[in-house]
Formats: sequence, structure tokens, C-alpha cells
Amino acid sequence: MSSRLPLALLLALSLPARAQQYSLAPPIPLGGSGAWDYLTADSAARRVYVSHSSDVNVIDLDTLKPVATLSGFGYIHDILIATPTLGFLSDGVRNQLVVFNPRTLQVLQKIPTAADPDSLAFDSLTQRLFIGSRPTRSLIVLNTSTLKIEATLPLDGQPRFSVPDGHGLIFLAIDDRSEILRIDARTLQIAATWPTAPCRSPTSLAFSAARLFISCSNRIMAVLDAASGKVIATAPIGAGPDEAAYDETRHLFFSSNNDGTLSIVAVRDGDKYEAIQSVSTSPGARTMALDTVTHTVFLSGAELGPPPTPTPDNPKPTGHPTSLPGTFHLIVVKPAPECDPITSAACTASVTAPLKLPPL
Repeated sequence: MSSRLPLALLLALSLPARAQQYSLAPPIPLGGSGAWDYLTADSAARRVYVSHSSDVNVIDLDTLKPVATLSGFGYIHDILIATPTLGFLSDGVRNQLVVFNPRTLQVLQKIPTAADPDSLAFDSLTQRLFIGSRPTRSLIVLNTSTLKIEATLPLDGQPRFSVPDGHGLIFLAIDDRSEILRIDARTLQIAATWPTAPCRSPTSLAFSAARLFISCSNRIMAVLDAASGKVIATAPIGAGPDEAAYDETRHLFFSSNNDGTLSIVAVRDGDKYEAIQSVSTSPGARTMALDTVTHTVFLSGAELGPPPTPTPDNPKPTGHPTSLPGTFHLIVVKPAPECDPITSAACTASVTAPLKLPPL
């Protein structure tokens, strides 16, 4: 705890008082035990999906109450909603992709994959799903229309997080090589490889217009020009980032960090980037989901215990700390009341001016 205090104090002292736009709301208790990984918000259907070891908790975004649990898996990494009736879970322990119907929450199919499928990215133009496998250093390509694996792309490093641009490109972070790959989703070719220096070990990505926002392990957010791959700006964030999000309406970048902070960076006109707030969450709350309707951020958290021990059903458990029994919950970070995007028309303008960029 004490090792994180100097950074938190430094960030707090460096941020303008008017910029304290987000604050903690009451958490959502979920209970149970075990580790966790990613969350996904389906803002249109008003649900948030939360990976929780062998389960996925489903919470209503309007009532903020749990509505269902998908269970019986090995260890769920990522959750992706491709269409209102087609969703995917990556099961890293059982080496499979789980296909389910988000409307009914019925499991439809389980597709064997390479070892430890992790990150998921969906390209709507080609209807292809891209699945990262870190142990095999590969990207698995699934045709979501046929639910058949079409190809496996070998990589020179370990894939971390990937994001589509909506126009047939996938950007993939290679953390052990500090690189970003630009992949053509139509030809399945690596179109470009970009070094991310001064960003080291890129972990998570967000995309908007012609900019790629990257959370980096050396406590910076890097901004890349998505056409040239040039790093054009950086801003400070917390330690141990594991997920990123960009709010298109409020022009804010979020990074959830393992040190127990949520970093918020304002994107201003003229390619200016300003770290405006560091919200204290809890140690281990490294993943998040953004509800684009209410602009609320949700993070997984718990009182932490030691990592799980191997069992016959789970011989290679995650090395992450686990939650103590009954303490798993969602941390809720909301816009401050004076800047509520639902009730205050002046909220967005008070936070930041929009970034004006040409389309990619």
C-alpha cells in the first residue's frame, strides 16, 4: 500500500481541482470466490458481463442488479458480444471458444482452439473473430457466420489485446516486443509492424477516428497515428494497466490499473492529451467496462488472497490473486453529480473539447 502512495499523491497534486469529474458509487456485491479477468458492457442491451473464474456474472446496467450467471467453464478470459444473438467467451483452461446467445444466455456451441485462448476482437466488415493465444504466439481466426476456424496467423511475439477500427483493420498489441501489428482482416495479412517506444510492453488498446490509444506497462498512455504508426503523444497513467477504453462522447481515455487506480486522460483539440484524474479503486482492479450510455465505468474487485492452487479440474490455474470468499464485487465509478451526462447538458463541454481528426 505504501509503495503506491507517492505516485497517487503526485498525480493528485498535479491535477486541476475542476477536473475531478468521476467518483466512486456504492459497489455491486457478487459474492463467490476465485480470480477474474475481463468485463464487457453491452450498452445497447443494457447488460455488463463479468468474468469470474469458471463463471460469467451478468448484471443489468439500469438496475445494477445481477440477473444471471453463466457457469460450468474452466477459466473465462474475455467476453465479446458480436450481435444481439451471438456472443463469445474465451475459456483459457479448457482451450475452447464458447458460443452463446446474449438474448437468451443459452450456450450454443463450444469450439476447440489453440492453447489458452484469451483476447477477442470482432471485425464487423468480414464477420471474423480474432482470438489471441499467448502460449502458441498466434492469432486464431473464426468465421462467425459458419462458426468454423478459417486460419491461424503465426506471430513473432505474444498477443495481448486487440481492437478493430470498424473498416477492416485489426490492431494487436505484442507486449513482449513492444509492438503494434496492423492486420488486414480481409486478407489476413500483417500490413504493418510499429514499435511503440517510449511505450514499453503495451497491454491494452482503444481506437477512435485516426488515433490508437495504448496503455503501457511503464505507466504511460501512448497515442499512435493509426495510418503511419507514429507515436504522437504520451500521458501518465497508473502501474499495471490491463484494460483501456475511450468515451467517444466525452472524449476521455480510461486505463484500469493493477495498482488500484483508474487513470483518466482528456483528449483535447489539436492532439493535446491531459491526465485529469486518478480515481482510487482497489489493488487488483485491473480490468473494466465502460457503459457508453451513462458513462459509468465498472471494475472487478475483491479482498485479495493467494493465487489458486492446481486441482485435477484446473491443473494450470491463473497466477493472479484470488478473491476471498464472499468479497467479489463490481466497483462503480460514475461522473460526479455536478457533471452527470444525463442531467447536465454542459457536462461534456466542461470536460474537454472534441478532437477533430480526418477519417482513417
